[in-house]
Amino acid sequence: MQSKPTTYNTTLPLSEPEPVEDPDYPDGGWQAWSVVVGSWCALLPTFGVMNITGILEAWLSKHQLQEYSEASVSWIFSIWYFLFYIGGVQVGPIYDTHGAKYTLLPGCIGFSVSMMMLSISHEYYQFILGYSILGGLSASAILTPALGTINHWFLRRRGLATGIASTAGGLGGIMFTSIFGKLLDQVGFPWAVRCLGFIFLACFVPAVLLLKTRLAPVKGSSVIDLQALMEVDFVLTALAISLAELALMVVITYLPLYATAHGVTKSLSYHLMTIFSACSIPGRIIPGFMSDHVGTFNTMVLCSCICTILILGLWLNADSQTAIICFTAFFGFWAGPAISLSPVCVARISKTEEYGVRYGTATLVMGLGLLVGIPVAGEILKAGGFGGLIGFGGGVYGASVLLFGLSRGVAGGWGWVSF
Repeated sequence: MQSKPTTYNTTLPLSEPEPVEDPDYPDGGWQAWSVVVGSWCALLPTFGVMNITGILEAWLSKHQLQEYSEASVSWIFSIWYFLFYIGGVQVGPIYDTHGAKYTLLPGCIGFSVSMMMLSISHEYYQFILGYSILGGLSASAILTPALGTINHWFLRRRGLATGIASTAGGLGGIMFTSIFGKLLDQVGFPWAVRCLGFIFLACFVPAVLLLKTRLAPVKGSSVIDLQALMEVDFVLTALAISLAELALMVVITYLPLYATAHGVTKSLSYHLMTIFSACSIPGRIIPGFMSDHVGTFNTMVLCSCICTILILGLWLNADSQTAIICFTAFFGFWAGPAISLSPVCVARISKTEEYGVRYGTATLVMGLGLLVGIPVAGEILKAGGFGGLIGFGGGVYGASVLLFGLSRGVAGGWGWVSF
């Protein structure tokens, strides 16, 4: 089956709304917003765990895996991210063909089990098998239906709806950073992780009940959309999203280590992720609302540009506790769209009924980038210190700005339009 992107009138002035591909989109109402609630519940654990990656890596590096290098420990999380994204290649077609439940339910169960496996792991290979592989694949089985189902119910307000659902990651980061930090001191690592697993399981119950697709399934969907890989705008978008995600993960993964190395207490370095998560909540809603009016790609270009400036201008020179906290707060806000608007960018150049397979194809590119990129960042840290690491993160984010701009021009035209 060949997939063709939705055709839009790219000569619209910036202030006018975009035409719709289907006039019957509810764009509101109880059923539509209940889907957003279900998506929020599914993403709370999924994105929440991503926001505590730095804490987990710092803990394992100093305890269970202290005999391994930082780069070796980072492979645990690189594989998780890789499978989280590359799994969409298979999850997307299943979602398009059968609906949300066929991947969502096993994903929720597997994700919770992976946390239990993490709690009892001691050897390196155990972390890889129980957390990286099982957790990454399970998270992938959750992500596509959680985000894709919103596209079935929203079009004009898609950016806002996705942004609201994505605030789960910010709130999850706040909750789980705080809960995990306190439980570590009170009950130790194993039970702290198990408690998170039980909380995740409780969150998944309303997700499974509320996430329902609206459009008819597409039969015979392919695993990889080869036609999409021949579309210049799609390839540029996938690469831009991948670079933005990689730069974001570099910051999330290594910021606590950077803070500790610059005199910040261990407790406060862990709570930096709480600050980051708190600031990312409005950073997902406000740009999402803005994108519905000025265009998704326009918003991504602006936010990615600001993130590049913050990394190279502020983080690179942040040698005090105050400066590090300021960077964390500002970056948390402006990096929010890297999570919330990335799937909207793919949806913007895709038909809704083909979103699953096209988003899965895009996540293949993301997964490959993260698999290699985070260990590379670890090696750069080892060889060139934090200056080299920060330069790498800023350069990657800067490259995403260029690619988002090119994709916007190819798909939406080079004039000043809402796209």
